[in-house]
Amino acid sequence: MNRSGFVKLAVVALGLVILSFFVRGFGQLLLGRPTADLLQAPFAIVGFVLLVYLFVRATLDAVGIWEVENA
Repeated sequence: MNRSGFVKLAVVALGLVILSFFVRGFGQLLLGRPTADLLQAPFAIVGFVLLVYLFVRATLDAVGIWEVENA
């Protein structure tokens, strides 16, 4: 993975987390709280897992174990 791919993946991950908040908010207005929570969960979980992966990858790059290549 190169640095531009890393940044794109970080933007996608943050976008998924923000999207989960919008899905939950509009879902509560239209469908009720329990259904909104069910609709929001996959976006939040995938976004959070991506952010954790990127954090671990950046930490390993800083230590020098698994480098993120320059473009």
